[in-house]
Amino acid sequence: MNHMKTVVKVWDVPLRLFHWSLVVSFAAAYFTAEFRLGFLHIWIGYFLCVLLLTRIIWGFAGNHYARFHSFIFSRAETMSYLRAMLQGHPKPYLGHNPAGALMVFALLGTLSLVFLSGLMNLAVIDFEGPALFLIDYVNDETSYTVRHLHEWLVNIALVLIPLHLLGVLVGSIQHKENLVRAMITGKKCIVPARRNKEEK
Repeated sequence: MNHMKTVVKVWDVPLRLFHWSLVVSFAAAYFTAEFRLGFLHIWIGYFLCVLLLTRIIWGFAGNHYARFHSFIFSRAETMSYLRAMLQGHPKPYLGHNPAGALMVFALLGTLSLVFLSGLMNLAVIDFEGPALFLIDYVNDETSYTVRHLHEWLVNIALVLIPLHLLGVLVGSIQHKENLVRAMITGKKCIVPARRNKEEK
């Protein structure tokens, strides 16, 4: 049935650049923190903040599949998809499926808190950065609470990331499509009937 398949452009260039830049930059931020390369860690953190802000903007200005409204699903549709996924035959989606959408929002939310707590940590511990005004409102105990919060949030992200990778693997198998390649090329190979169903 391969002759019935067609190639559809799903992920636009800015979204793909964000995705892979985030992968590399988050890894770099983690390892520079582990090896106490503070100067590099700070500047990578700034880059990550800009990257996340760009993604949020693109969630309203990008192509259809990059916009947040395209993967906000009802509770009923999400639960239906999760049940079908556990049974091994979930409904296909051109863009994010409901499970993938949950992970996207979980990762973006967690990373937002990671970066904000990082900026706060930079201000109240190292006395620098754009959030420096906060030093007038926190004491020493709160400052170190912020540091522990930042580390705790990073650990949450480190739990979500392998779950995301597992979801990509399961989705690739169940939908018989290479989701990693799709995020590189921006294209998916689908049957025309599926495309028509998605575009309705």
